[in-house]
Formats: sequence, C-alpha cells, structure tokens
Amino acid sequence: MRVLVTGIGGQDGFYLAQQMLHQGHDVTGILRTRAVPLALSELQTHSSQLQLLTGDVTDRDFLRSAIVASAPDQIYNLAAQSHVGESFTSPVPTFEVNTLAPLYLLELIRQIDPHIRFFQACSAEVFGENPPAPQTETTPFAPASPYAVSKASAFWLVESYRRSYGLFACSAILYNHESPLRDESFLSGKVVHAIARILQGRQQTLALGNLDVQRDWGFAGDYVEAMALMLEQEQPTDYVIASGQTYSVGEFVEAAFGYVGLDWRQYVVVDAKLLRPADAQLLRGDAGRARRQLGWQPRLDFQMLVELMVDAAIKQSKQTALSAALGES
Repeated sequence: MRVLVTGIGGQDGFYLAQQMLHQGHDVTGILRTRAVPLALSELQTHSSQLQLLTGDVTDRDFLRSAIVASAPDQIYNLAAQSHVGESFTSPVPTFEVNTLAPLYLLELIRQIDPHIRFFQACSAEVFGENPPAPQTETTPFAPASPYAVSKASAFWLVESYRRSYGLFACSAILYNHESPLRDESFLSGKVVHAIARILQGRQQTLALGNLDVQRDWGFAGDYVEAMALMLEQEQPTDYVIASGQTYSVGEFVEAAFGYVGLDWRQYVVVDAKLLRPADAQLLRGDAGRARRQLGWQPRLDFQMLVELMVDAAIKQSKQTALSAALGES
C-alpha cells in the first residue's frame, strides 16, 4: 500500500510513518522545510520505502504534483498550525493551513482519484470553553479560538465531501496526545525540558499560564494506531480518540517534577502574559465508539507518559551538554 502523509515532520507524522513502514507500506511524507527532524532522518536511513518531499500544503499545485507522483491509496493530513495561542495572533495563516489545505486535498482527491482514502486530524478544542463532559462524536461544537474554528471547519468539509461525493473521508477528534518528540513550543515539552535543565543547574524557574485547565492526555504512538484503523474500515466514520482520563496542567507539572524528586512549587511561576484570551476549561473524551468499532484503546497511562517524556528530556539535555563540552574542548 502507498501512503501520503502531510506534516510528517511532527510527532504524529513520525509515529504514523514508523508504523506504516513496519507494516511494509510505501510512505511519502511532506515537510514544510528541508530541515529533516533527527528522528525522521534516522527512520529514513533505515528504510528505502520512505520518501520525503518539501513543500507548502497551502500550495494547491504542489499538492497536486505530490498526489500524482506518489499515487497514494491513503492520505493522512496531519499538517497544521497546532498552537491555540498563536491562532489569536496569526489567524490567517492558521486558517490557510488548517482549513484551506484539507479543502485542497479533498478537492484534488475528487478530481484525481476518488478511491483514495482520506484522514483528517481534528481537535477536541472544537468543543469550546465549557462543554458537557465527557465529549462524544455527537457533542455540539462551540469553538472558542481561531484554531478551534479552523479545525471545526475542516471537520465539516470532510463531512460535506463524504456526503456529497461519496469519498472515503473521515476525521479523528484528537485529545491532547504527547510524546518525547514534543518540542518546547508545546506545554508538555516546555515542562519536561525545563525539568531537565533545572536538574543540571541551567534553569531556575519555569513560567506557565493557567494551571487549572483540565485535559485528556494520551500518547501519540497510541493515537496514530487509531488513525490507521479508521482508514481500514468498510465505511468512513468520525471518531473521538481519547484516554477518557482528565488531569489539570498543574497535575501534569506536579507529576513530572515529582518523578525526579522535585517540588514544583519551588520552581513554577504563573505568568499572566501566558494566559489565553479564551480557553477550554475541561476536555475529557469518550472514545467508546473507537473501542467498539475499531477495537482501539490506549496502552500508556498518564503517569507512564509523563515518565517517558521526562526520561527522554533528561537524556537529550545530557547529550546536548556533552556535545557542547566536546565542542569547547
């Protein structure tokens, strides 16, 4: 099978490509820049079945050429502007990537090969600031940020093309899913990398925003398994992909610091500048449909995820410090 993955440079793209290659599939991935992330570069080194293209997913002509060249059986659209806060300051680029790109892909599939199966990564942010909990596939959308509106729009486009043209197109409403590949532009990555530097004496404090918001946290490697299962079904269906367990940002911070024997209260400061204009207070998903129809369930629980990320951040920080020391010698 041939698979095309946009946003392959992100954590989901890496884990999905890893899974597809392990299963013997040919994978073509689209990167925004020529800079290939280390994990993906290592994956490419060990597999001749992984091909990488560099281009802009908001460029319709580029997307057309990528689809024609790779002749995929499946397309996974993982490319996104993924930061809620940034969507308030950069709403236009957010919509270009998160809404126009999936529209271009759906229209190109319709024109080039309607048999291509299409996956769209959606977000639990579509449910808004105060949705009833837990949220399911039938919970009404009430997006509160430009990011959430862009993801809701993409979801509705997928539904429209599925209904209007009979495409096998579906969306996953994904809850927070993390991994050791999260960089510091994401809260989870910011926390664990700060801990690694604090342990080395290279950082004293960690500034964060709202510690009370509650999120449903999972492992990215588990969530991409659900993505693949969705495109293996007889009929296209949208799914909530979540752990069903909710922890606040503060609890994530406490678990991460506590794992290495530190009291987070001695290091964390709340910075009002990091508070968002609008923020969902409680997101907890009910992935019952995915469990029943896909046979999917997450493997890593919250504490295991936190420990995995902290361990990886410490290892990376030590390697960085060693490389710097060797460079100075």
